[in-house]
Amino acid sequence: MDYKWRVRQVALAALLLIGGVETGCAQPLPDSAAANAAAQAGSVAAQDSGAAVQQAQSASAAQPLPGTPTALTPAEAQQSAAGNVAELQQMIRGSELNELRTTYNGTYGASLLFYGKEMTYYVALFQNKTFWRVIKTSDETRAELIYRDFVQKTLQLSDVEIRRTRLDAQKAFTTRMIALTQDHANRLQADLQVAQQQQAIVADQQKQTRDQANALQAEKAAAQDQLRAVQRQVRDLQRQVEGGLPVH
Repeated sequence: MDYKWRVRQVALAALLLIGGVETGCAQPLPDSAAANAAAQAGSVAAQDSGAAVQQAQSASAAQPLPGTPTALTPAEAQQSAAGNVAELQQMIRGSELNELRTTYNGTYGASLLFYGKEMTYYVALFQNKTFWRVIKTSDETRAELIYRDFVQKTLQLSDVEIRRTRLDAQKAFTTRMIALTQDHANRLQADLQVAQQQQAIVADQQKQTRDQANALQAEKAAAQDQLRAVQRQVRDLQRQVEGGLPVH
């Protein structure tokens, strides 16, 4: 409204000067003076229009687009550097601070806290329950935007940590499986050695048994031959003893 009023005032002054020249009610102005007045009016109007466009652009830039990171205002950055972390740590020991939202990703987290007595919001980014950054604001919408931005940061920060945790677990699992598999292989190897040793023992026993059986078979055959020879001898002696005796 102010710049429009200024434009109108300058334009009215220019018209009055030009009108004075035409009607002769005032001292005539040279053409250069009239041109300068008109140019001044146009310049002021252009400057005011440019200021209005700049103000509109600044106002639109102040509203964050959906899904874009929320940049801290200079006042919020100054507050954060002025000791909001210590202030929140002191307040958290009491019972008047309400925890509205908290998100954990790995060891990182973001919290939105509310101090009802002063209608103030604290947005905190932390790791291992140690505050890293704290923003203090009385604007609820702003607090929600910063909280979502901090949650997104926890996702980014914890990505490599979560990946490391998974890889560490996979490595430990693989190491454990190697140990179990190696133990199984050792037991199978031990069983195989026992079986091989037992097989060697059995083979030796079988050989000894076969040799003994063969020896016994030979001894048996020799004994049978000896028995037959003795039986023949007995028969011969019997015939000699009974020689000349009547036969029944």
